[in-house]
Amino acid sequence: MKVLIINSVYGIGSTGRIVEDLMREYQKQGFDTYFAYGRNSKLTNDVENKAYRIGSKLSVYFHVVMSRLFDWHGLCSIYATKKLIKYIDRLKPNVIHLHNVHGYYLNYKILFEYLKKTDIKIIWTLHDTWAFTGHCAYFGNCLKWKEKCYKCEKKLSYPRSWGIDNSLKQYKLKKEAFTNVKNMILVTPSEWLKSLVKQSYLNEYDVIVINNGVNLENFTHIDEYTFDKIVDRSKKILLGVAMPFTERKGYSDFLKLNEIIDRSQYQIVLVGLSDDQIASLPEGIVGIKRTNNQKQLAELYSAAHVLVNFTYEDTFSMVNIEALACGTPVICYNTGGAVEMLNDKNGIIVRQGDVPGVAEALVFVEELRHNQSNYVYEVKTKYNDRFMAEQYIQTVLRQDDQ
Repeated sequence: MKVLIINSVYGIGSTGRIVEDLMREYQKQGFDTYFAYGRNSKLTNDVENKAYRIGSKLSVYFHVVMSRLFDWHGLCSIYATKKLIKYIDRLKPNVIHLHNVHGYYLNYKILFEYLKKTDIKIIWTLHDTWAFTGHCAYFGNCLKWKEKCYKCEKKLSYPRSWGIDNSLKQYKLKKEAFTNVKNMILVTPSEWLKSLVKQSYLNEYDVIVINNGVNLENFTHIDEYTFDKIVDRSKKILLGVAMPFTERKGYSDFLKLNEIIDRSQYQIVLVGLSDDQIASLPEGIVGIKRTNNQKQLAELYSAAHVLVNFTYEDTFSMVNIEALACGTPVICYNTGGAVEMLNDKNGIIVRQGDVPGVAEALVFVEELRHNQSNYVYEVKTKYNDRFMAEQYIQTVLRQDDQ
């Protein structure tokens, strides 16, 4: 069986690593697997001959400009998408596994017009809510998407538009493009996102929940000391990880937390910051730039006393899973699908915005750390990349039988 995976990136970021893991596991199962990607990616030598770059840097830059000015995200890259279709015709895959079709590299209207005309079986993994809104990947408290998007309240969020608001037109075009696709199954990483899909215009499709998995060869407890020159291991490390570290990921809340904790006992370490953010950090917070080195991330998770996840919008939290795999418990805001892997043995769930509540929860972390072996075992059995891939393989074969 020939499978084509399509995503904006490969090998970097959460979806890029998921695609990389799936590529490896599909190949192990004997699937002839290829992937197409749109932007800078981390390709290894053994997969380069299976990779197809959609468009170019120039086409991505043009797409970004048109998105910023006219809210045309997903409607540019016309030539690049037509070339992708020719590539698909030559490749003749049995299954196309879509991930993020947004990301300034595809024309979704052209792509889905083509998919509707083929007999290729489609699996589409939704990693956010972009597929059923008129603009945003995370809608916050706005519920216009249930009926019709207009006057977008998230116009300045990804995919940012500084100019025209085309959310109404985008909503109509997406609805027309993404509905009535034969042989398509949707996958979500959480029950929370599945429930939203079923309230949207995508409710005609079968929706399967497959939790994201992590590569346990990389994310495991390790004792390394790469960061000892900047991290004080004599203190209990409160780790925050987000790439990029935006307000949606609770950047300001870490600054508030730094003001109320006992800094002689705790040290906040944030991973995924920009140079400007690092330069402006107050005393007591250590900033580390974005890294795609999973071993270094595992080192930081392993050194941490607890992972603090201040996310305000999340469909599923890979950082929670990565931390648990390394034997580190989690304190997390009660946000979307981010808490579905947490229980009273491995984490503490706090109301969104309740920074003092997070500080108070720190006294219970030591008790959670006594359960390390239990939640590491749970991650290894339920949230590993092989288990994730097995469920996708079952879905691919199920599609093939229909």
